[in-house]
Amino acid sequence: MIKVSQPFLPPKEEYNEYISKLWETKWLTNNGDYVTTLETQLRNYLGVPACLFVSNGTVAMQLAINALGISKKVITTPFSFIATTTSILWQKCDPVFVDIKPETLCIDEKKIEDSITEDTEAILATHVFGIPCNVEAIERIAVKYSLKVIYDAAHAFGVTYNEQSLLQYGDISTISFHSTKLFHTIEGGGVSCNNTSFQKELYALRQFGMIEGEHVMPGINAKNSEFHAAMGLCNLNYVDEVITYRKMLSHAYDSTFNKYESIIRPAIPANVEYNYSYYPIILSDENVLLDVQNHLYRKGIETKRYFYPSLNKIDYLSHKTICPISEDISKRILCLPLHTDINTEDVEFIANIIVEIIHEEIRAVNPIS
Repeated sequence: MIKVSQPFLPPKEEYNEYISKLWETKWLTNNGDYVTTLETQLRNYLGVPACLFVSNGTVAMQLAINALGISKKVITTPFSFIATTTSILWQKCDPVFVDIKPETLCIDEKKIEDSITEDTEAILATHVFGIPCNVEAIERIAVKYSLKVIYDAAHAFGVTYNEQSLLQYGDISTISFHSTKLFHTIEGGGVSCNNTSFQKELYALRQFGMIEGEHVMPGINAKNSEFHAAMGLCNLNYVDEVITYRKMLSHAYDSTFNKYESIIRPAIPANVEYNYSYYPIILSDENVLLDVQNHLYRKGIETKRYFYPSLNKIDYLSHKTICPISEDISKRILCLPLHTDINTEDVEFIANIIVEIIHEEIRAVNPIS
């Protein structure tokens, strides 16, 4: 079975070298040398003032909401992983969904202002598949209405916009280091912010609300271990190679799909250095998607409906919002295998199957063609 995603693993002996030292120090957690070193290296690699290493990307968003003092309504996107919405709900805030742009799949900044009320306190937008939101327009709106801005940058590791890290935009950006990401720490996440007062608060919130043994605020345990940090230190040495390899595979997909108007790819804006975190395609309708997915599965190829369903349709929401573009695209989008355990021959095999299925669909609708 060709998996839709597979974690990159460094040479075992490199990881073992880090781990063997833990048997000597017995310092396994509580911000040891590996965690602090990883935070420094991430800050340098990503080009951000600070990057706090936490237990996962979901907790990272909860910490961000808490640190910014948000307690009411948060404008957000319906086209994201469920954690974007549940982080808002877990902090006892109300998500307000604004539809997306069909080109980039990110929140439509032109529709944000219509959803702002006196109870709106923040915007939590997702850089979908690592594709940047319109950060300048969102910043203008935030300044105009005195709103905080959080970016769910779970997929945006290493992405730059206008030659600077995408994580530098907004008040706080959060990122995921889950094992399926192009850079991972097995489980983990990061919080990046430019404001030093937020940095201090985030640091305290991460570890029970304590700073140097003093209880300064209510916090939680969002720390991560030396074992996870060790994996991150190993993987950071290979992340540029991983991105280059995924770029090659993405271009191999493109060389086939660019010939077909019925296979749509999200648009990457100008001035973006992309990280090739996923390879999504948008098909003509849900029936075609299901046909493609089933055919590929029978050939031993796993795909993922990512993101599905549109989050504004989740049953447990207290109120429903109509987001027609997100609802439509969520039914037609499919992520294809993209990782270092496949090669260009695999990509060509997958792409050719999809093209053949689409040709069959066309012939079934129009037998003359």
